[in-house]
Amino acid sequence: MTAFHVMSGAGDVYTRPVVNKISVADVFDALRRGLDDFREKPSHYVFLCLMYPIAGIFLALATSSANLLPMIFPLISGFALIGPVAAIGLYEISRRREAGLDTSWRHALEVTRSPAFPSIIAGGLLLFGFFVVWLVAAQTLYSNVFGDVFPRSISLFFSEIFGTPEGIQLIIWGHLLGLGFAIIVLATTVVTFPLLLDRDVGLVCAMETSVRATVANPVPVFCWGLIIAVSLIVGTIPLFVGLALVMPVLGHASWHLYRKLVAPPVV
Repeated sequence: MTAFHVMSGAGDVYTRPVVNKISVADVFDALRRGLDDFREKPSHYVFLCLMYPIAGIFLALATSSANLLPMIFPLISGFALIGPVAAIGLYEISRRREAGLDTSWRHALEVTRSPAFPSIIAGGLLLFGFFVVWLVAAQTLYSNVFGDVFPRSISLFFSEIFGTPEGIQLIIWGHLLGLGFAIIVLATTVVTFPLLLDRDVGLVCAMETSVRATVANPVPVFCWGLIIAVSLIVGTIPLFVGLALVMPVLGHASWHLYRKLVAPPVV
């Protein structure tokens, strides 16, 4: 595995990047910087992120049959679990702008040339596996509350969810379950993919650094997670079209938050 720089960096040496202490003000400054990156050439970034609303609408249509209706909310909310790796091209754009390099949208694809790309792929597969586990857990919860009887229409489905004691129970336990998944993913990926793009330290080291950054900055990282959750909810309301604006800003801001959380390497 070390040959693919997954367990360690390019030099087969396990390094431990230094983690900084930040404040909530730093989180909002990272968000502001992400918005500045988006404003630089928004048409390019919206073009790159059209996959998000398109994928969201596809997920909604795919679950329009009665048997799949209970998976609408888990699919939409679980979509955020793979966001950290899906935004890798946006990290590259922010990195290039920070370095004073050309920020044309085609450079977002240059991440495939990174020596850490195998680690990025491995991390992406890990997140996808986590996404699948979340869907299975959500389906199991629904079956435990409502049994194996599926709603016959979307109107009946919403009536069951919001108009019955079982539906309220499902909402409460579903949110608690989703919160647990979100905390784990946030803690293990808040700086993982930007760090891999910036330095070939290996996936294990990058995830361990992300956990250390979260433990050292619980309030700012929680605030960042809350910003992501609210932004994604707002972005999905207008038929997921808002995600084409929300996702680029969050992606760019994630890069700047990484810069604040992890100290640069000592030269």
